[in-house]
Amino acid sequence: MNKKVKISMLVLMGFLAITSCGKKETAPTEESTEVNETTEGEGQAATAVNNVLVVEGNDQMQFNTGELRATAGKPITLTLKHVGKIPKEAMGHNLVILQEGTDEAAFASKAITAKDTDYIPASEKASIIAHTKLLGGGEEDTIEFTIDKKGTYNFLCTFPGHFAMMKGVLIVE
Repeated sequence: MNKKVKISMLVLMGFLAITSCGKKETAPTEESTEVNETTEGEGQAATAVNNVLVVEGNDQMQFNTGELRATAGKPITLTLKHVGKIPKEAMGHNLVILQEGTDEAAFASKAITAKDTDYIPASEKASIIAHTKLLGGGEEDTIEFTIDKKGTYNFLCTFPGHFAMMKGVLIVE
């Protein structure tokens, strides 16, 4: 592909990503029947019974939800699915849950320089509650962790350039 076509595709992807934010999906999504998940409101808040959470990331740099809910003190099982097709070198996704009070922008700027550790900065280990592996299209990763303290915890994708669009909150009640 020549440079003009690549730039045009990136602009189009950005436009589509921005214009699709906040709209309710009309097409049914495929989900495993063993995950007991319900969606509230306009598809923005996912509440999981038994703290089983599933988040999808796509080739348009979007998570399928901006809000997750879990119960404090119980183990949380979180699965990140990269439902796109682009390899992780070009469109990698991870999901990092941060401690309350962590400056997301400062964390993300440090993460950009941590390519050797899949964009998880070793210097910021104390700011991280849990994180998935960096995934390419068609891959998924499941992590388990527990948060004992009720609160609101930010999550984000630390792949360079993704933080602006791929972030949300985990509300622990």
